[in-house]
Amino acid sequence: MKRALVTGGSGDIGRSICQRLACDGLHVIVHAHQHPDRAVEVVDAIRSAGGSAEATAFDVADGEQTRRMLTELLEAGPIQVLVNNAGIHDDAPMASMSPLQWRRVIDVCLHGFFNVTQPLLLPMMSTRWGRIVNISSLAGVTGNRGQTNYAAAKAGLHGATRALALELASRGITVNAIAPGIIAGPATDAVFDKATIKTLVPMRRAGTPDEVAALVGFLASDQAAYLTGQIISLNGGII
Repeated sequence: MKRALVTGGSGDIGRSICQRLACDGLHVIVHAHQHPDRAVEVVDAIRSAGGSAEATAFDVADGEQTRRMLTELLEAGPIQVLVNNAGIHDDAPMASMSPLQWRRVIDVCLHGFFNVTQPLLLPMMSTRWGRIVNISSLAGVTGNRGQTNYAAAKAGLHGATRALALELASRGITVNAIAPGIIAGPATDAVFDKATIKTLVPMRRAGTPDEVAALVGFLASDQAAYLTGQIISLNGGII
């Protein structure tokens, strides 16, 4: 059974991704940081549905802690599917953005990608098969007011995705990114009402976490073996 690690696996999108990968027959390691209890809830739901899962907790922005936890996880064997979903945003116009706001978002969204991915690469490469899926954002493609830090982190993730895909292509490992637009959930519901979404999105609705998870499931499958280095916009036709 192949093993998958989903960072930020306790949130709305992360939960759907974890459940989809478990449904596809992978053993899923559900990661959380601030809410490890939610990761346990996801694991319980997967196991109740007949799947295989375990929980882990660490701060992806802390390189030393992340490497220590990943070393322990690798004792059970290589992790061949990695979904870098952990992320935060701390919005403010750049003119009033603090250095802490800038650094923390970059640390989690971009440095966290390195901290998690790098220790897993050699074990993954030894198997000659792997899937890395980075969850980005529409903000990394188009930019967004008040999110200079977040947009910079996600745009950096796009460059890293393309470069790493080139490094790993000959090893049977694909690297792709998904850039979701407006996805339904508590955070989105607090910002956008239905009328606004209909105006902004050509499909006139928000996407769902399950739609993001379905694309992750495809990218993590054997059917996506020839697809790598891509930034896939999932946004209902906004761009």
